[in-house]
Amino acid sequence: MIEFFKSQKDMKRQRYQEVYMRSNWRKQMMISALALTLSATNVAPVFASAAPDGKTSAADIAQTMGTTAQWNRWEKEWETLKNDWTQISLSPGSNATELNFAWYTPKQTNDDHSNANVPKLIIGEGHNMKNAKVYEAEQTAVKDEQDNNGETYNSNKVTATGLKENKTYYYSYDNGNGYTKPAEYTTKSTNNFSFAFVGDPQIGSSNELKGKDTKEFYDAQSNAVKSDAFNWSSTLNAALEKTDDQLSFVVSAGDQIQTTKKKLPNKDASKSEIEYTGYLSPEALKSLPVATTVGNHDADNANYTYHFNRTNASELGSNKVVGGDYYFKYGNALFIMLNTQDTNVAEHKQFIEQTVAANKDCKWRIVTLHQDIYGSAEHSNEPEITNLRYQLTPIFEQNDIDAVLTGHDHAYSRSKMLLGGTKANDYTDDEFDAELKKDMDAGENPTTKIVAPGNIKNDSTDEKDQKYLTYLKSIMDEKAIETVKKQGSSVINPEGVLYMTAGSSSGSKYYDLVPRQQTYIAHRWQEDVPTYSVVDVTENSLTINTYRTDNDEKIDETFSITKSKGDTTSLNVEIKASESIVKQKDAYTTESYRVFEQALTGAKEVAADKKATKDEVENALKVLTNAKAGLEKKVVVAKASAKLKAGKKKVTVKIKKASVSGYQIKYASNKNFKKAKTRNTRKTIYTIKSLRSKKKC
Repeated sequence: MIEFFKSQKDMKRQRYQEVYMRSNWRKQMMISALALTLSATNVAPVFASAAPDGKTSAADIAQTMGTTAQWNRWEKEWETLKNDWTQISLSPGSNATELNFAWYTPKQTNDDHSNANVPKLIIGEGHNMKNAKVYEAEQTAVKDEQDNNGETYNSNKVTATGLKENKTYYYSYDNGNGYTKPAEYTTKSTNNFSFAFVGDPQIGSSNELKGKDTKEFYDAQSNAVKSDAFNWSSTLNAALEKTDDQLSFVVSAGDQIQTTKKKLPNKDASKSEIEYTGYLSPEALKSLPVATTVGNHDADNANYTYHFNRTNASELGSNKVVGGDYYFKYGNALFIMLNTQDTNVAEHKQFIEQTVAANKDCKWRIVTLHQDIYGSAEHSNEPEITNLRYQLTPIFEQNDIDAVLTGHDHAYSRSKMLLGGTKANDYTDDEFDAELKKDMDAGENPTTKIVAPGNIKNDSTDEKDQKYLTYLKSIMDEKAIETVKKQGSSVINPEGVLYMTAGSSSGSKYYDLVPRQQTYIAHRWQEDVPTYSVVDVTENSLTINTYRTDNDEKIDETFSITKSKGDTTSLNVEIKASESIVKQKDAYTTESYRVFEQALTGAKEVAADKKATKDEVENALKVLTNAKAGLEKKVVVAKASAKLKAGKKKVTVKIKKASVSGYQIKYASNKNFKKAKTRNTRKTIYTIKSLRSKKKC
C-alpha cells in the first residue's frame, strides 16, 4: 500500500503515510461508526407534529422515532458520541479544486504517534491513498472553553488543493487520539452541478427548557440535540438519495445551532458544543461540504469560527465575533455568503462589489444571508427585517444578483421576480411588536397551518391596528413585481431577483405563515415537516425543486431561471440591409412582400428585446433571411413595338417605360411560347439578335 518515493519530499510523505497506517484506529473506528446508522435506510422517519408555539417536543419525537430500528440504534450511539468534540466539518474551497476542513483536538494531546505537535490531515486517491498529500493544520486555541473532563481544545484547519473533477479521494485526520478511519470524498463535475439548499437546522431548538445550570436542563438539551440531529441527518440523506449522491455541496441559510452564549448557564459557550456535535454527527457530512451562513443563533460567540473553515473570508461585514462575509466559486457560479448579523450595510455593499468585480467570469451570482427579507412567516413582516430589505435590494440589483437564499422564518416561501422595491414609510425596528404578536396569535388550535387566521381585522377601528395595516400594505411591494417572459415553468432572462426562504431542515422549530400572503409571494408552504431544496445549475439555467423530507413529495412546482441572451449583431446587419427593400415594395408580389414585412417587423422586435434568447435571435435571423430570398417581383405587361429591317436577323424592341426595376422580353417560334427564350434588360430599347432566317417569331 505504501509506494517507494525517491525525493526528500516524497520520503517525508511516506513517513507520514506509515505513521497513519500504524495508528491505532480501534478507538477511532468505534467513534466513526457511531453515525453510520444515520445513513440512508429503507426505514422512513416519522415526524411529530409541532406544538402550537411552533416548537417540536423532543420527548414526542423520541417516542415516535423509538418505534423504528433506525432511531433505536441512534439513541444508543448518541450516548457515546455526545461527548466527542472532535467531529470534522467539510466546507467548499475557493473553487472546485479545493476542499476545506476544520476539527477540534485536545490541547494536551500526546502526539508521539505522529512525532509532531501539530495535527495533520492526509488525503489521497483511492483506497490505498495513492499520491497522498499531508497537510499540517493551522491551529487556533478555542478560548475559555473546556469539556466536562476539564479538557481544553484547539481548532485545526486545513485546505486541500489540486483536486480533480469526478475523482474519489480518501482522507484521514489526527483528532488527538490517533488518525481516524479513512473517509471517502468524491468530487463532482463543474459544468452541470447540483447543490442542496437548507434552512435553520438549529440543533437543540426543540428543547423547551430555559438555560439553567441544572441536570434537568442538560438532560433536556441532550435529548433535544439527539432528536434534532437525527432529523437533520434524515434530511441530508433524503437530498442525497433524491440526487443519486450527486450533490456537490450544501448551502445553509444559518442557525446551525440553537443556544446562544447569552442564554447558556453562566453564559458558558462550551455548553453549546453538544449542539455542534449533533450538527456534525450525520455520516453524510463526512463526504458532503456545507457552506454555512451566520444566523442570529450562531453569532454571539466564536465557536462558529472554530468549527467551519470559510474560504475567502473578509473582515467586511464582521460583527467582531464570528467574522465577516465570504465567497467561493463553483463552475460558472459565484456564491456570496453574508453575515447580516452585522448591520453595516455599507461594508456588505463593498464586499459584494469587490467580489463581483474579481469574478466577472461567473455567469450565476447567488447570495445567501440569514434574514428572510422577502419571506412569508412570522419574522417576515417585522420592521427590523423589512428595513434590512430596502437597504440590501438595491445593492443586489446593481450587482446583477440572480437569487437570494434566506432562512430565519422556518417556513418555505418563493418570491416572484422582484425589481425596484422601495421603502414607503419610516418606522423603527420594533415599532409593531405588539401588533405583530396579536396578529399571529391563532390560539391553541389554529384552524389551518397554511394560512394563519390572525386577530387583526381589516375593518378594525383601533388606531394602532390601522397604522399596522397601512404598514403591511406598504411592504407588499406590488410595484416591484417584474413582468417576465415565461416558457413553461421557466422565466427567461429576467432583470429582477428571486428570493427564497427555506423551511426548517430538522423540524426543531416551525413558524406560522402570516395571515395575509404578501403580494410579492409566488408560493409558500408550511405543514410542520422538514424540507430541503435541490438546485441544478447549468450553463444557461438555474432550476429549483423543493421537497418534504418525510415522503420526498414536492411542495412547490419546478421553477427555473433561464439566461440565454442572443448576440444581435448579425441580426441588426440583416435588418439594415433589408430596409432598402421597403422603398421598392411595389416591385414585389403582395403575398411575398407581406411575408417579408412580417419577418422584418419580428426581427426588429427581437433585436430590441433585451431579454431575447440565443434561440430567438437565431430564429428571427433565419426567418428574415428566408423571407428576403422568397420575394417575388411583380409581372407587368408593358406596351412594346418591334422593328425589323429587311434581310437582317435581328429585331429592335421599344418598350414603353413603366415603374419597374427592369424588363423581361419573351419570344418564341410558336404562339404557345413553347421553348420560349427570355432576355432581361433595364433599358427600354433592346435588340434581339441571332434570329433564324425566314422563321416567324
